[in-house]
Order: sequence, then C-alpha cells, then structure tokens
Amino acid sequence: MASSSHRIADFTCEKQPATGARGMVVSNHPLASSAGAEMLMRDGNAIDAAIAALFALTVVEPMMVGILGGGLSHIRLADGRHIVLDGLSTAPLRASADMYDPVSDEIALARETRDRRNAVGALAVAVPGALKGWCEALARFGRLPLHEVMAPAIRLAEHGFVASAYLNDCVRQVASDLTRDPNLSALFLPNGEAVKAGTRVIQSDYAATLRLIAGHGPDALYDGPLGTALANYMTGQGGLIDLADLKAYRVIEREPIRGSYRGYEILGPPPPSSSGVHIAQMLNILEGFDVGALGFGSADGTHLLAEALKIAFADRAVATADPAFVDVPVDRLTSKAYAAERRAQIDMARAQSFAPGLSPTESANTTHVTVADAEGNVIAATQTINGLFGACVQIPGTGMTANNYMYNFDPHPGRALSIAPGKRVFTSMAPMMALRDGKLRYALGLPGGLRIFPSAFQALVNLIDHGMSLQEAVEAPRLWTQGGVLELEPAFPDAVAAALAARGHDIKREPVVAGGMNAIAFGDDGTMTGAACWRADGTPIAISGGRARAGLRFAIA
Repeated sequence: MASSSHRIADFTCEKQPATGARGMVVSNHPLASSAGAEMLMRDGNAIDAAIAALFALTVVEPMMVGILGGGLSHIRLADGRHIVLDGLSTAPLRASADMYDPVSDEIALARETRDRRNAVGALAVAVPGALKGWCEALARFGRLPLHEVMAPAIRLAEHGFVASAYLNDCVRQVASDLTRDPNLSALFLPNGEAVKAGTRVIQSDYAATLRLIAGHGPDALYDGPLGTALANYMTGQGGLIDLADLKAYRVIEREPIRGSYRGYEILGPPPPSSSGVHIAQMLNILEGFDVGALGFGSADGTHLLAEALKIAFADRAVATADPAFVDVPVDRLTSKAYAAERRAQIDMARAQSFAPGLSPTESANTTHVTVADAEGNVIAATQTINGLFGACVQIPGTGMTANNYMYNFDPHPGRALSIAPGKRVFTSMAPMMALRDGKLRYALGLPGGLRIFPSAFQALVNLIDHGMSLQEAVEAPRLWTQGGVLELEPAFPDAVAAALAARGHDIKREPVVAGGMNAIAFGDDGTMTGAACWRADGTPIAISGGRARAGLRFAIA
C-alpha cells in the first residue's frame, strides 16, 4: 500500500470497522448482515451468507432490492477462481427501440420520456433476473438448502422489522409515485404519510411468496404461480412481460475484466456492466500521474479525477452495452496504449469536454453485499430494482415490487444502449476486487446508479494512492461528473471548489454522491476488516472464535 498522502479535503469517519478471522458480512442493513452471519454460524459459506442477506434485504430495504430486480454477483472461490454471475434484467421479447417518446437529446435528459412511461408503471418493468441469479449462485457454490437460507427473510416479513429514518427519507422522495399503487401506499404511506422511523412494518403477502419460493425454488416465479400473477398484472396494466419472457430468462456466467494498477490486479464485471472496463481504463489514465503526491481532495487531484471520469463516460456512451448485441472493444478500452492516448488529452489547467475516442458500435437506488468466509470464498454482489421502489408497483397478492429497469436503456433508437427484444440492461454496478501478489486484498461495492463505478474507482484510488484505511476509503467525500456539472460532496473545501470553477468546471454541491459503500479488507494474518459508510444503514458483522480444540477431555466432579 502507498504511504498516506496529505489531505486537502479532510473528514472524520462516522462509523467504525469490524474485524474478525472466521467470517465477515457487510450489507446495507443490520438485519440483513445478521441473516448472513447466521448462515456462517450454521456452517454455511460466503455464498450461503450473501444470498441470505439479499433475501433479507428484499424485506428490510424494499426500496432498493427485490426478487423482481436484477444484479451481478462477483464470486472468488477458495481455489482462486473468479466468476461473475449476470442476473441482470432483460428487455421483454415484445419490446422495441421506439416504444417510448424521448423528450430530449441532452445528456442530462437523454433517458427521460413523455409521461415517464419508462420509469413508473407496468411499461417500465423489465424481465427480472435477481431470483434466478441468487438461486443459481446458491445451488452451484453454496452448501445450505434454499429453505434454510431464506428462513431469516421469511421471519422478517412475517413478524416485521422496525423502519429506519433512511427508509422514511426514501419513501418521502417518491411518495407521489407510491400513491398510484394501493398496496405500496398501504405499507409505506399509512394515513398518507411516509412510514415513520420506529414503526414496525409487516409484509404478510410477501412472507407467503417467500415461503412458496423456499418450497419450490425459482420455478415458482419463472414457471409457476408467481409468474402467472406477474404476467396477468402486466396484461391488465399495459406492460409487455408474459410467461414466455420468464421461461426464456437465463443467468449468464461471465469472466471478469482484469486490469493492473501500481502493482495491484483489479477485477470487475464485464459488459453489459460499465465498471470493469471503465475502472480499468481510468486507473490506466491515472497511472501516468503521481496521484498520492497531489493530495486527497486537492484542486489538481480532483480535476484529474473529473477529467478521467468524463473520458470514461464519453467512451461508455458509444461502446459499453450487452455484448450479445454490441461489439464492445474491451481490449482497446482497457489497454495501456489507449490510456496513454487519452491521458495526453488532459489539460491540468482547464476543464474540457471529451468526444469518444472510439467509433460508435451501433440506476441510483441499489444495494450491495460483501461477504467472506474462513475458507477463502468471497462474494461481492450488487442488486437492484433500479429506482426507489422500482416502477412503484406491487404485484397484487404477492408483495413483490417490480423493477423499472427499462429506464436504463436509451429510449432513442439506433444507439449502443437502445432497446432491443431480449437485450440485457447495461449497468454501472461495480462489485470489485483487488489482489496484490496473487492474494485478495479488497472486495467492495455500492449502490448509486450512474455514480456507482466512479465511486468504486475513487475508493480504489483512496486505498492504493492515498493509503487510507478501509473505513476512510468508503466514507471519504466523493465527486461525480459525466461531462457538464461536477458534483462535489460537502467535505470538499470551498477553496478547492473555487479553484475548480476557475478551471472551467460547473460546480454543484450535493449532500450525497452515490450510496452506501461496503467493503472487506484482507490481512496477511488471516484477519478480515469490514466497513460500511454513512450514506446508508450499512453494518459489518465479524465472526471470530470457532470450535473447541479437538480431543478435549474434561474431569467429572
């Protein structure tokens, strides 16, 4: 690790890390972390624990994740193999490139459509992949039965959980959309007001749904009564998903993208995720600068990060999409030579707009779980229903909240990210891992839509260049831009913001850039440190101790 550099943007961590040697579970809710830890203490492995945590999150973090969503699981097995399971949602088979009416070609409004039909309601729902992805991960790499892994989530749905201020904030942000759905309104807007912190939330219909899945597996949705309920709702409300979509859905196993940065091997998911390709690209660009010497949060350091982000987003817009539909130039984008070309275009004295360096080849509200066991299995899984409460519709009688993943497609025809039947959504999800000398050092991820992979990129720079502790790296102030406005969290000093504005950056102060990151660091002595940041209800739970020494004999009085 690099020696600690000086900080211009200083900050104080709000949470404390946890350290253990027998296992670590970090999720964005304490009850979900507890569900995962329970599996480790039942002799389950990291995959069992992660899937238990994810099912629990569908209950206690319902605005972020659900079985009708989608996501990516980056798994490192005890033998050192890395596997990415792609359970991302797909466009329905009856979808078309011109199914929405876009309102603008401007970057900031490119995905907006008239009447918000790609964001709210049945037409915004893409074919779900989450449930199938979780069950496949469990069946292939876990060792506990599905019903045991789902037991904590079922308990939480039946007996309830206590709402947090975080849930209240999220409900208030989308209250007008939630009022359209009677089931969601009854749960989260009782008496017309956002569910208050401290209120017990019970989800009886959803408990019955989870019991059905625990007994029948994913077929309960993809070829069973839950799928019929979903298809019937879609038919009645103008959506496109039918039983043929559900039966056709497949989880895809992918090889991770591998990059290198200052002696570390960086691994992340490949397209249709942006993270692996563009984090490798941005790190390659930064490798030509002494980032640590610039100092964390300095005007020069922040300017450099912003320019690298703009370059990555310019290339992403024309190149990174579902590889089954678009020829993604991965080798070119991740090469050191291409990074040198792009690095040469950066002017440290002024902000610029960047065009794509390649010829065109034509969600913000998520959750993340990071889990490790004592055997060497590690999983970083990012999952979502896309927007807050997804499409803001719940399938009657099931308690299942539908995603609004269609919002991730470009509603303009003829582009790399345009809609096509069966096409997987592109995503910014960044379940990342970093190795040094072949040993795993860090695993991390976070929610935050377009701001996910830029935030994961910054955390890696914090760890490698600025020598931060894991807790500091996940809590450090963040920035974001894709061109246009440069968002800065409050901890960046006003003097730095002014210096950046003088270089031509359009500065906007934001209270939060992306969501609650959680991570695990691995020590040479076998210890694991888990950390979660202040931007969500994230909680690390560490396990130490273990079984009694074999062969003990006790004297009997």
